[in-house]
Amino acid sequence: MTLRDRMDPQLVDELDAFIAATGSRGLAGIADPVERRAIFGELMAAGEVEHDPGVATRDYLVPGPSGDPEVKLRVYRPVAAEGPLPALFYIHGGGMVIGGIETEDAIARALCLAVGCAAVSVEYRLAPENPHPAPVEDCYAGLVWTAENAGRLGIDATRIAVYGGSAGGGLAAATALLARDRGGPTLVLQMLLYPMLDDRCETPSCEEIDDIGVFDGWASREGWQALLGERWGTDAVEPAAAPARSTDLSGLAPAWIDVGELDALRDESVAYALRLLQAGVATDLHVYPGAFHAWEVFVPDADSSGRVVADRVAALRRAFSLGGEG
Repeated sequence: MTLRDRMDPQLVDELDAFIAATGSRGLAGIADPVERRAIFGELMAAGEVEHDPGVATRDYLVPGPSGDPEVKLRVYRPVAAEGPLPALFYIHGGGMVIGGIETEDAIARALCLAVGCAAVSVEYRLAPENPHPAPVEDCYAGLVWTAENAGRLGIDATRIAVYGGSAGGGLAAATALLARDRGGPTLVLQMLLYPMLDDRCETPSCEEIDDIGVFDGWASREGWQALLGERWGTDAVEPAAAPARSTDLSGLAPAWIDVGELDALRDESVAYALRLLQAGVATDLHVYPGAFHAWEVFVPDADSSGRVVADRVAALRRAFSLGGEG
């Protein structure tokens, strides 16, 4: 049985349309990162929806890591909400090479309304121009600023969750590690969506998932090489770059991890969830049958896409103790 035979039938047509627009290897098959970002931006713009007037936003430039440029943050808040709100610290995806606040703006807005929370989205520097530790240090600097300025932002500093998909999921996990190790902000949840966690890319799923065209195993390796350069796959890689490298996962925030069955990152996601559980960290793991990497972004109308979004919203509401099912 081929990978395509195992795929949820509701996902096939949109996948074919994506491949037709980008080539058989998807976005990661576009070697030039500048060209890749431009094409990604065009694809995302084509699917843009009108901004919901129920969410207000404001952009900030905040102090970056010591000696580095300022970091851009976008703060989202439901217009009708009152009082200090719990907040998502939102880290976008893109394989470490593409993406930004604008490409996931609609998702951040929708989450604010669905959960009833604020969100803070971070514009971290991208590889390969900005290798590790630039991306994760930008994320951590943004998280610290958010917690320190919670009062002026209308945010409850005791109810902050980190959230990210793919590269953003890996960076969210790494940011949670830094928060623990540096005595930084206390987190109520780390929500990791099909996260990039392990630069070694040695799992069966990383080998097996190689021709779907949406962040296959070879694309994961390419992303890690962009981030780490000559350090990729060596003992010189630290947990702040690849969280699976951590030998101690105790004392971390509770975790939510979800991933598709046909995702090259499936096995490292499952392995990280198991290690978190073994370290005493409350962890909710979900594997969605027949789904490929970031399927809910590519095919938002599929039944499984609706399920995973509803599951995430309910989990965030529980973590924030907002009640209800989202």
